[in-house]
Amino acid sequence: MLDDTTIAAIADELVEAARTRTPVPRLTARYPDMTIEDSYAVQSLWRSRNEAAGRCLVGHKIGLTSKAMQAATGITEPDYGLIFDDMVLESGTVLDWGVYSHPRVEVELAFRLKADLTGPDCSLFDVLAATEYVVPALEILDSRIEMEGRTIVDTISDNAAMGVMVVGGRPVRPDEIDLRWAGAMLYRNEGIEETGLAGGVLNNPANGVAWLANKIHPHGDTLKAGELILAGSFTRPMWVYAGDSVFADYGPLGVVTCRFQ
Repeated sequence: MLDDTTIAAIADELVEAARTRTPVPRLTARYPDMTIEDSYAVQSLWRSRNEAAGRCLVGHKIGLTSKAMQAATGITEPDYGLIFDDMVLESGTVLDWGVYSHPRVEVELAFRLKADLTGPDCSLFDVLAATEYVVPALEILDSRIEMEGRTIVDTISDNAAMGVMVVGGRPVRPDEIDLRWAGAMLYRNEGIEETGLAGGVLNNPANGVAWLANKIHPHGDTLKAGELILAGSFTRPMWVYAGDSVFADYGPLGVVTCRFQ
């Protein structure tokens, strides 16, 4: 495991990489003995640096929960990251493509909690009882660490590649629909690129939220009422470029759109 001084240096390096929009060399190439616990320690310190700068934590994201995403990245276990207040955008927003490094779009569902969720034995049923509503969302992935050869250690350190999220469509209570069958068609510039069902996320996206509550419990953390939890993508990430328009059709749950300029 890495020492505290090295972990602090990496966290500061990633804060600066976000500020300058310049990805840093892959961590696992420079620190081959770096562990998953090291990467979460980096993420935790990165969180503290951002909160000290005035950003407010409003939720968590879960990544790599579906076979589609695991196959696309070559990583075989879920991870998680943090969502700050300035990372939640409304449908129809226009994004500056140049702000992001290697931006990609994922189709997800977000859970708004009305009660706390605590591990170590949080279940799918606990999540459903604690959820105020579920709403369609797009995640815009970003990279503060170079892409080629990344491992889960790099990705976790990089806040699970979280850029921003775009929320829209129709919020629904979790007992109104079978979440496994919530689906979406993802379009780029009027051409369909990806389709998927939310059941691809651990058989039910609520299982992803339960996984997260249990995963953060050993670190003394809980999911709190009012938080927004991105449950993980059920399509492969879609690359986007300056000038692209993105349209995600969730059927009865409505649509989410954004555009890159």
